[in-house]
This record gives sequence, C-alpha cells and structure tokens, in this order.
Amino acid sequence: MITSSIVEGDRKTAAKEYAWFVKRYSREVIDFTSRMTNNRADAEELSQNAFVKAFNNLQTFENRASFLTWISRIAYNETLNHLRKQKHNFVNIDDTQIVDIEISDEDFSTGNEERIQQLEQALELLPPDDKMLVHLYYYDDKPLKEIAFIMDLDANSLGVRLHRIRKKMLEMIKKNGKKSAKFMIFY
Repeated sequence: MITSSIVEGDRKTAAKEYAWFVKRYSREVIDFTSRMTNNRADAEELSQNAFVKAFNNLQTFENRASFLTWISRIAYNETLNHLRKQKHNFVNIDDTQIVDIEISDEDFSTGNEERIQQLEQALELLPPDDKMLVHLYYYDDKPLKEIAFIMDLDANSLGVRLHRIRKKMLEMIKKNGKKSAKFMIFY
C-alpha cells in the first residue's frame, strides 16, 4: 500500500520510500512490458518511464487497485504508445471475418509440443493489446476486473473479446494447414 509520506510527504522522503517500490515491483513491470515488446531493452526503458510517470503522478493514486496494478496500467499505456509508433504486421481481430467455428472442450485440452508451438505462433500475430489480454488472463491468472483496470476497458467486454481472440487463433492455426490441430488452453 502506498504510504501517506509518499503521496503527501516531502520529495526526499517520498523518493526514498518510492525507491523501495521500484525495487519491489520492477521485475514484474519489466516482465509485463517484455511480453508486449518481445525486447528486454525496450521493456526496461518503458518500465523506467512508467515508474517516473507514476512517481510524478502519485497524487492521482486512489487505492482503487493495488500499486502493482496501477503501475502496470501506466506501463501498459507506455508500451502501447511505443508499439503504435512502430510498424508491425498483426492480425487485427476486429478487421477480419471470424468464421463461425464451434469450440469444443477438446480444442482446449493441453497438448503436445506441436500444439504449443502453433499457439505461440498465433499469439505472436496478435496486436499487442490482444496479446497482453491473453497473457494477463491465461498466464498470469488475473481476474477480468483487474485486467479491465489495467487496460481501461469494461470487464464484460473483455470476456467477449477473449472469446473472439480464441476463435481467431483457432482459425489461424487451422488455416495454417493444421486442420487436425487442437487448440490448447493457455497456462
């Protein structure tokens, strides 16, 4: 929890206490941004920018979420802005027609190395925000409410979006010549 001396205290005391938060959370924030950028050096720089931005805006921290969730939201926005400046070839879920694919429990059973590789390839083609949604929900086991805070979106619409992403990824795998491939659950 953010102490009152960080938010209301003098800058020297706040900086000392804030250094503890940076030390405590920097690894998680760097890992978080690395998943979006696939570049450790960029992730470290973006994370540093997020911590500086958070320090300069501590007065806006409202305890609506944990400090880690709050700093993750700032890091998410920093990283998205960075990635938007670059040119990438992503598959945009909203710009493509999703064939009506029935998804069965078998499609989400854990699989072999080939299935994992197919999933990772499909995941890499997603735009950064969709990719991060998948990571936060399936890999980090974050609840939709917390993800909604980080991504500044409605929790209910995130559930629908996750379903559409899964369908699109399954379609991508099948189109890739892997007609018999099964889609595995993320973990």
